[in-house]
Amino acid sequence: MELTRMRPAERTGTEQRPLRVLLTTDWWEPVVNGVVASVATLRRELLALGCDVRVLTLSPGMRTRSEEGVYRIGSVSAGLFYDRARIGMPAGRRVLREILRWGPDVVHSHCEFSTHMWARRIAKSLGVPLVHTYHTIYEDYTHYYSPSRTVGRKVVATFSRGVLAGTDAVIAPTAKVARLLDGYGVHRPVHVVPTGLDLQRFRPARTAAEQTDVTALRERLGITAGQKVLISVSRLAKEKNLDEVLDLVAETGREDTVLVLVGEGPYRAELEARAAALGIADRVRFPGVVDPAEVQRWYRIGDAFVSASRSETQGLTFIEALASGLPLLCRRDPSLDSVVIAGRTGWQYETAAEFSTRLDELLDDEPLRGQMSLAAAEHARATCGAPEFGRAVLGVYQQVLRRRSPQIIAPRAVAA
Repeated sequence: MELTRMRPAERTGTEQRPLRVLLTTDWWEPVVNGVVASVATLRRELLALGCDVRVLTLSPGMRTRSEEGVYRIGSVSAGLFYDRARIGMPAGRRVLREILRWGPDVVHSHCEFSTHMWARRIAKSLGVPLVHTYHTIYEDYTHYYSPSRTVGRKVVATFSRGVLAGTDAVIAPTAKVARLLDGYGVHRPVHVVPTGLDLQRFRPARTAAEQTDVTALRERLGITAGQKVLISVSRLAKEKNLDEVLDLVAETGREDTVLVLVGEGPYRAELEARAAALGIADRVRFPGVVDPAEVQRWYRIGDAFVSASRSETQGLTFIEALASGLPLLCRRDPSLDSVVIAGRTGWQYETAAEFSTRLDELLDDEPLRGQMSLAAAEHARATCGAPEFGRAVLGVYQQVLRRRSPQIIAPRAVAA
């Protein structure tokens, strides 16, 4: 589709109107993953700050449609390459014309494939800044496309440089991602902005009704009152390294512990088979995918959150667990250094022996677990609030607008 170029003066209008922000993402609700959670939170917070926000994403089928500020371009399945992935169709002219008429002041892309291409074309045609959030560490997914991690990393570095070359600014969820991009040779302004969390939703059970719900969920899973619950919430995929979690749980030999793997994915059958081979199938539960609006209920049934993932950019589920009052026991990863405060909000382990020692310490010392639960929720409240996230991203927009068009005063957003 030929996009007509527009001059900035044709779209700014009055300085007092809300800042118009177009968020683009290949993933959107009802899909459950970190990208969707981050974009949905950002949208909500930018709206609260007085911005006019719309989302451009992919439709779950070939039909292009729009609804309540969300444009969905028709797409086809790319599940052969990655579970639930889709590729946008070269159509959607009506939707794109509508976006151009609306005239966003900033385009903010959140995926590197189909919708990123539309984001680049729209930003170029309107002469507005393009901001990109780098959510995914692709070199941790090399097993999908390359037998060599070294070759895979070179491919990822070249790909990342190409994607980010046309952006005005890059947002990295953690310093780990910023360092990675620097190592790839990405020479764009990079801003570290951790994704925020809705702390009204993610919190420990408080009311009698919430406590009753916890008991009901545990009973539904066949968990007795005396058993301890280890929770993991993630996509059941190879890169999440859940095999290691199963191995570690089996090695501890704790008959009083149940592992609950919340989520769904292509690796579920392998994980079920591994649990059976390890002789712990009776102590592992696979409740499947859960409604995103209810995922906070599942954290509340746990005594600790466990993970061996090495593919996290920030690990929103780790923060959700913290906010829900769960101490963390996770494989060491630089992206978690600001989340896992040793001995206070949890521990990072490197060996099976270290995992076992820390797990025993956590589960056998009731006062310690209570202290760490309170500290976890307190740390989340102090560092992971969604309003701070929204304001930080808005600050990035204002910087790129000033750099791109210093003669134009960016439309003001209303303070929350």
